[in-house]
Amino acid sequence: MKIYRANIIFTPSPDKLEVIPHGYIVVGSNGLIEGIYTELPENMDWRRQVIDFGDKLLIPAFNDLHVHAPQYRNLGLALDLELLPWLNTYTFTEETKYADPEYARRMYRRFVHELWMQGTMRAAVFGTIHPEATRILADLFIQAGMGARVGLVGMNRNCPDILSNTTESLMEGMRMLKAHLDEHGNNGLVSPIITPRFIPSCTPDMLAALGNYAAETGLPVQSHLSENRSEIDWVRELEPDSVCYGDAYNRYGLFGQTPTLMAHCCYSGEEEIALMKQNGVYVVHCPMSNSNLSSGIAPIRTYLEKGVRVAMGTDVSAGHNMSMLRAMQYAIQVSKLHYAASHGEVRFLTLSEVFYLATKAGGLFFGKVGSFEPGYEFDALLVDDHYLNYDNYTLEQRLERYLYLGDDRDIKRRFCRGVELTEPVY
Repeated sequence: MKIYRANIIFTPSPDKLEVIPHGYIVVGSNGLIEGIYTELPENMDWRRQVIDFGDKLLIPAFNDLHVHAPQYRNLGLALDLELLPWLNTYTFTEETKYADPEYARRMYRRFVHELWMQGTMRAAVFGTIHPEATRILADLFIQAGMGARVGLVGMNRNCPDILSNTTESLMEGMRMLKAHLDEHGNNGLVSPIITPRFIPSCTPDMLAALGNYAAETGLPVQSHLSENRSEIDWVRELEPDSVCYGDAYNRYGLFGQTPTLMAHCCYSGEEEIALMKQNGVYVVHCPMSNSNLSSGIAPIRTYLEKGVRVAMGTDVSAGHNMSMLRAMQYAIQVSKLHYAASHGEVRFLTLSEVFYLATKAGGLFFGKVGSFEPGYEFDALLVDDHYLNYDNYTLEQRLERYLYLGDDRDIKRRFCRGVELTEPVY
């Protein structure tokens, strides 16, 4: 058991920042939070075990639910293009390089290290079509002690031949990845996720095979949805019998039949929203990417009010920064543009709401993660914000200034499932 003392901030619900000045968190040997206190109970001989972090902030670690690991090298490139030209000109070219395991190992080390630096202790990650490279990525997460859902990507149409896998090779690769992670995945901390790139890149037989595999194994699913108007028109041509883009996934058992992440959702209509709510599908909001690729502004307030699950992602490399601080900042900013365009009818997002999306909302995809409530896994960041001159600020204001002005240098300690993670060394 360990006991930590600090200024504790977390969001048990979207509309509430729970703030405990110089509070205590008791963490069991299993990595679960046993209790949180303003003062330790007098009848317990705990005080000698306290690890005192002074006036620093202790917050839940971040959860990135949509990020493309092989695109890390392309950060900051080609952001003057829209989605489909960006994919064809830059992204696919980079992803072909991951046929080389040594290149994959070199770049994925940098990617995992960057996640660690930014305080993202768990992520839902796209790999490539290459089974060996994807296993290397998963193993690097295991070595770092971080949590991940790692996806071997399926795509066999409307892509370069060199980036096309057959349904048979994809399913063989998926089975091998699952067997490897069932044995080595650190008690489920790292596990596979079924990953059709998106409807235009997968033939019906591939989508059907992935849906059957989801039903067989219970594995979660991740993909893209309603990101761009041209993409939606394309899906309508490819899947004319579907009521909407989301229904195209649903017809193949890839839309909430097992836990499902759908990134973007900039243009989801009423039928699609109703289906997402009914099936418990997560919308993963990627505001940096949606701005950079001219996709649009996802109506996050609408999703929240209609009871759709929402989390957040950086969507590197369409998103230009792997920091969830920047993702939260963009989420507030684009919601204010939406507020202005609606003439004030659609409320913009608040600090507590975006902090909830980046911590607890995303964490729930991994289990009881992302909050400091009893029974939750202790994923946490210790933040030293003294240089921001906080003498006259409340803890809520200090958190807000950290969100807008802070960076990875402010994170002094990182925890995942109760274990303090030092810098990964490979």
